[in-house]
Amino acid sequence: MQDPTIPLLHKLVSINSVNPSLEPGGAGEREIAEFIAETMVAAGAEVEVNEVAVGRPNVVAVLKGQKPGRSLMFCGHLDTVGVDGMEDPFNPIERDGRLYGRGSQDMKGGVAAMMGAALALAKSGGLKAGQLIIAAVADEEYESLGAEAVAKRWHADGAVVTEPTDLLVAVGHRGFSWIEIVVEGRAAHGSRPSDGRDAIFWMGRVLSRLEALDRDLQRRPPHSVQGTASLHASVISGGREMSTYPDRCILKMERRMTSAEPKGIALKEVEAILAALKSEDTEFQSSAKLMFERVPFETPKQHPLPQLLEQALQSVGRPVKHGGVSFWTDAGVLASAGIATVVFGPGGEGLHTPKEYVRLNEVLACRDALAQLARSFCG
Repeated sequence: MQDPTIPLLHKLVSINSVNPSLEPGGAGEREIAEFIAETMVAAGAEVEVNEVAVGRPNVVAVLKGQKPGRSLMFCGHLDTVGVDGMEDPFNPIERDGRLYGRGSQDMKGGVAAMMGAALALAKSGGLKAGQLIIAAVADEEYESLGAEAVAKRWHADGAVVTEPTDLLVAVGHRGFSWIEIVVEGRAAHGSRPSDGRDAIFWMGRVLSRLEALDRDLQRRPPHSVQGTASLHASVISGGREMSTYPDRCILKMERRMTSAEPKGIALKEVEAILAALKSEDTEFQSSAKLMFERVPFETPKQHPLPQLLEQALQSVGRPVKHGGVSFWTDAGVLASAGIATVVFGPGGEGLHTPKEYVRLNEVLACRDALAQLARSFCG
């Protein structure tokens, strides 16, 4: 007889929930949210469904214990990236212990695990104490509107974000800043170099300094959990036509930060580079602005949540792995709201690629560890 969490995962992957902010015309989270809400209501949970944008709901389901105790949140996002290059992205295929399909690893495997844990607890009589909050949120792949709405409305004594970590108990990750740099040149006919100022050449000076800064950042001693800071040039555009000096060049870059760095460091570094280039060449014209930023997260060192999760993982026969993850998650939003958080979920391969899959045995191990954690943490 098939484990009930596997058909649940099949259903989640079969529902198109491409983020419409990433892909115009994307289906969004409405259909998958409705399915989750119905499933959790049938299990006896108290369920709220709230839109965070038009047609884009969060689902929050609560299982209350028999007496007061600590509250624990399991949080996972419902949206996925696009499906370019995939022949049949919403037809989940099982092969060699893996389930393939868009969102299978990122992160419907984790959503299935946290739902499966809640359903198993409800079936076995519920929690003896405390409460379990299942937060299935919208928009993590773009602006995390869903997690921000949950963090404003709900509080918990601890939270697990079930992103794919290969069952590593992750107690931190870096934050990031997106910065736009504009260099202004002067348009002129290509035959008149004395009249023109080449904005693309000048942006080359900026890129050279940014590359040197990135090398310096990655040579510095790493944060014990989050690793080293870094940056990269993401998108660049400039120029009008072949015979004209480009009067403008725009660079959009990303800077990854650790908890050891001061707030606002990314923009300050860029502004210092631009100021230095201006001092070397008074004709150099530029500006920079912060487009978007997310802070790093780190689980408080004395909080019991990581240790209890590690004990739960051991109790289901899995080795304990402890550390940080390289990617940003909604844990940053929850931690900023004062909720001690870890990231823990089933692994696979092919994040954001046409060959995405999740390992089914890790989905089941994650579910069992989460159920055991809820019993020990809430009680």
